[in-house]
This record gives sequence, structure tokens and C-alpha cells, in this order.
Amino acid sequence: MNLRIKKILKEKGLTAAQLADKLGITHGAMSLTINGNPTLSTLEKIAEALDVQVVDLFENKTTTANCPHCGKPISIELK
Repeated sequence: MNLRIKKILKEKGLTAAQLADKLGITHGAMSLTINGNPTLSTLEKIAEALDVQVVDLFENKTTTANCPHCGKPISIELK
């Protein structure tokens, strides 16, 4: 899972330590969360603390598929 938490923190001028303090967790736990596989509940808390939507915490992905009508490849961007 590719998360954008570090990028969002940088955009907002915050550190992971500051986010950890906001969430009431240790800095070590925040590091594990950012670099690991957090639960939906944790992602919801992070999103609320950063004033973003949960979906914004994930890297935007672009995937390709074939059009079901003509068979040509198309790009699909997940937001």
C-alpha cells in the first residue's frame, strides 16, 4: 500500500512527530503507521487530523485496461 502521509505532512508544514502528538500516539507508533499497513480506523483518524479525506492518503494510481467495445487500451486514473 502506497500512502501519501509524508507528502501531505510536508505540504502542510507538519512533522510526523506533530501528527503523532495530535493523535495521542508515540512517535514510534506513528512511524510504523506511516511505513506500514494501518487499519481503516487509523487512516480515518489521520485524515481527520490532517483535514483531508481518507482517499487522499493513498497514492493516485493509473491503470490500463482494454475498452470492452473496441478493444483499444485505455488509461484509468483512480482518485
